Amino acid sequence: MELVNVKGLSETLLHKQCNENVNEVIEKLFDEVLSLEQPITIQDSEVEENAIQLWNWAVTKNIGSNINKQQKAKVRHVACRLLYLCESVNPSENVIRKQILMASKTGRTWLDCKNFKFADDFLSLAVNSLETLYCRLTSHGDGVADINTVKEDVEKDLLRVLSYQAESAVAQEKHQEAVSCIQRCKEMLLRLPRETGYLSLICYNFGVDTYNQHTHEESSFWLSQSYDIGKMNPKYSPGPKMQAKVLRLLATVYLELDCQKYQDKALHAVNLANKETFHPSGLFLKIRILLRSGASDEVVKTGLTELLDSVDPLDVCLSTAKMLMAEDRETLSFDFLKRMYQHFESSPDSGTVLLLHIELLLQKGKELLGKQKIEDAITGHYTGKQLSPHTLTSLHLLLWDRASKNFEAKNYSEALQWYNYSLSFYKAGQLDQNLAKLQRNRASCFLNLQQLDKAKEAILDAAKCDPNSIFTHFSVFKIAVLEKNVEKAAEAVREIGVLAEVPVTSEDRLHVTENAAANLLSLAAQIALENDQLETAMKALENLCEHSQDAEQVFTALRCLVGLVLSTMKNDNEEKSCHSDASFDVLLSYLKMALKNVSQLKQVSGQETEQCSEEANWFRRIAWNTALQCESSPVRMRDFFVLSYQLSRFCVPDKGVLMGQKTCLLMAAATCLEIYRMFPQSEQQTEVLSQALEHIQISWEVWRALKASGDCCKDPTETLLLLYEFEARAKLNDPKLESVLESVLELENIETKVLETIAALAMEPPAHFPVLCKKALRIALSLHKQSPHADLSRCSNCVHSLIQLSLPSGVCEVESHVLEEVWGYYEEALSIIAASEDFPELEILWLLTRAWNTGILLYSLAQYTEAEKWCGLGMSFLRHLGPLQESYQTQMSGLYSEVLDRLDRAKKTFIIEDQQLF
Repeated sequence: MELVNVKGLSETLLHKQCNENVNEVIEKLFDEVLSLEQPITIQDSEVEENAIQLWNWAVTKNIGSNINKQQKAKVRHVACRLLYLCESVNPSENVIRKQILMASKTGRTWLDCKNFKFADDFLSLAVNSLETLYCRLTSHGDGVADINTVKEDVEKDLLRVLSYQAESAVAQEKHQEAVSCIQRCKEMLLRLPRETGYLSLICYNFGVDTYNQHTHEESSFWLSQSYDIGKMNPKYSPGPKMQAKVLRLLATVYLELDCQKYQDKALHAVNLANKETFHPSGLFLKIRILLRSGASDEVVKTGLTELLDSVDPLDVCLSTAKMLMAEDRETLSFDFLKRMYQHFESSPDSGTVLLLHIELLLQKGKELLGKQKIEDAITGHYTGKQLSPHTLTSLHLLLWDRASKNFEAKNYSEALQWYNYSLSFYKAGQLDQNLAKLQRNRASCFLNLQQLDKAKEAILDAAKCDPNSIFTHFSVFKIAVLEKNVEKAAEAVREIGVLAEVPVTSEDRLHVTENAAANLLSLAAQIALENDQLETAMKALENLCEHSQDAEQVFTALRCLVGLVLSTMKNDNEEKSCHSDASFDVLLSYLKMALKNVSQLKQVSGQETEQCSEEANWFRRIAWNTALQCESSPVRMRDFFVLSYQLSRFCVPDKGVLMGQKTCLLMAAATCLEIYRMFPQSEQQTEVLSQALEHIQISWEVWRALKASGDCCKDPTETLLLLYEFEARAKLNDPKLESVLESVLELENIETKVLETIAALAMEPPAHFPVLCKKALRIALSLHKQSPHADLSRCSNCVHSLIQLSLPSGVCEVESHVLEEVWGYYEEALSIIAASEDFPELEILWLLTRAWNTGILLYSLAQYTEAEKWCGLGMSFLRHLGPLQESYQTQMSGLYSEVLDRLDRAKKTFIIEDQQLF
């Protein structure tokens, strides 16, 4: 059954026109072959043909790189296994050759794939087939034509396969197996001398592999074998260069394995290498071995002399000098450097030797000698012994590094001396960015040494070399601060800000980071504050906020700015200064900047959420507290409350934040109404009232969210919102005003004071809504009367207002239903007076007068019955008057009699005359 599947899958793979699902078919085919029972023999010519076709298919696919190594190995595995399964009892030589080809190449492929088990299986098959073929050929005798040539070819193949087996054994750390394989190969070299180079290189590779695996004993064995095999037949050896390479690695292995134990072997190997072919690395290795084995200075000197006498091995000489220093042969190292300098004195590379000499002197703390060498180099640079550009650059770096370390240690004079050494190599008038940096560093030293004039001079030179450097302008800033030159410092800050907008070019990116300007501005602010220059520090921080790309840096700067302004305001209040208004405006601008940056941070989706909330919360609290200090300026108070609300929108919306939002919006609406009251004739009055309504609307939304989150039954928010909305709409003459009043009336446990306020707002100019006013007053009066302890004075006020609103003021307003309504209010007034022991006498007098005047108005309109009724009502208030009762009673009684008399006559004559009390 498995064989049928193999055939089917083979056909599928062979006839595939494209590479789709090839890997899947190969995997299935490979699994089927692995599952075939062993041992098994198949007498099927189709299977054998299939095996050959699969083999050829893998070869053609491999040429186009259409299948990978693993796939190729698996197809070869299948083809080779199928061929062996078809093997007869006595296969032909042709079949055996096919088996040898397939098995050896399959084993090699699995070896390349690091699958050593499969590799060993197929290589063993190849060896068996090769031995079978060799026996066949031997049995033919020497009489057959070309039999020796054929046998030689078989032996060559056997040697290759045995080397593969050795390679597999080395990879699996099976040293003895590898040795056995190579020993067989060595025995074959007597008959195959041309394979000497191949086998020598194979052993060298084993030596390299085991060296990398840190198995030095095995490595020394394989390298020795490589060298010995190469000596077996000089004609076909890898050549002297390769032999020397083998010996140098062998010496290195002995050195690392145990230099004391294998010292002689290591020296013997390296000496042999140097005899085979000279190479500077061989001389270097010899000196290394001598040093590690503790040889005397004289012995080492001999090796050094040999090295110098060779053909200009500068790099090796430099490495040797460093090695001598690393091995604590300081005297030898410096002596060798002197000899090197003399040896290469006429060469352009002499500067490189001098540089290393200086570097090693400084490393060993010999600064005086190092400085002497530097001064010699400076002298030589201007007397025909110029250093190469590369060497000069390296020397500059060395000098700057030395200067930098001294600067960090606050040894400014010493640092300056090292920078001056570097400056000595620049020609007068030379312009270079590195020179600008050098001058800036010198200026920093001068500043720390309190040498201001020299610092200014250095910065002027730096500006000539690199006028568009932020670092140059920063140095200018530092000097200006020390000179207390505010204008110059501000100008430097502006320049840094302008340059911050210029993109950093790729060649400058190593020296200037994208946010370098912002970092300098931050440092500038710190320097200004340390020198008590507040205004300059704020300028630097403002520029930092404008140009920095680092959100955290911007928020830190803004917090600092806010803190500085608050500190200034506190001082102004203590000194009763007049600058506080300007400080409020500056603080407002900083908070707006904070809002902008918080908004930008929030736009980075899914990031910095916590930071955004924390920053917004900090600034909203500042805005809130500042708003509370703006009692004298409703405009500023509104702006700060609005900002506090806007910032709170970026906070985590917990109950505390929602309460803050609600209060901010309430206060913003209240201040808008206050602004309107203060400037009723302003052109922006409609806009201010519209803003108030907008704040009220948003506050309603926040309030609903708060109500949904918990118990808010005692919170007066709804009442305040409705009052503010009523006032704003009343002044805008908004037709929705009545619906607002209805909402007020729907409130639970509505207070009479609210209704009285509504009534007052309904008639406060420019509003004029008497109907709504009276409605509110009537309900307020009703609520007063329902109270178990009614406040009679407030009841009286309600009645007073109702009467005042309802009484006709002219002939055209006299209507019976109006008079009837007002009569009811007067009855309320009389009942209140009757219930009150100390009702205000002036209020009684006002009621009396208005009733009497109404009667006279009716009299003038010939409504005599009504006139008598109202005059009589006025007379009824006389008994409630106190001290004034007697004087008014005498006057009014006479007038009332006169009116009645005139009324009688008027009824007869229809003559009407006006007669009013006042």
